Amino acid sequence: MARLVVRLLGKLIRTGRIEREMTGTELSERAGISRDMLYRIEKGDPRCEIGAVFEVATIVGVPLFEADERALRQWERVVSDRLELLPKSVRSQPTVSSDDF
Repeated sequence: MARLVVRLLGKLIRTGRIEREMTGTELSERAGISRDMLYRIEKGDPRCEIGAVFEVATIVGVPLFEADERALRQWERVVSDRLELLPKSVRSQPTVSSDDF
């Protein structure tokens, strides 16, 4: 069940990041972790430091929860379906400068 929770949390973090239109670089800088660490968190790597996972989850607004395994599996399916509908990546918005004086 622990691996299921870690995978689900990673998917929720990725979903939250994409919905907030944050790049991986932006989120990792804000959380004070490497981009590689964020990638592993989003993939559900159970070897990631729990403090880093919680920090990233908090930044993107993922609620930390407690549930039984059946509810977690159902929630994971819902999140996976939702993640499939989102873009695969998020790019930084170009900065538009005004030349009007």
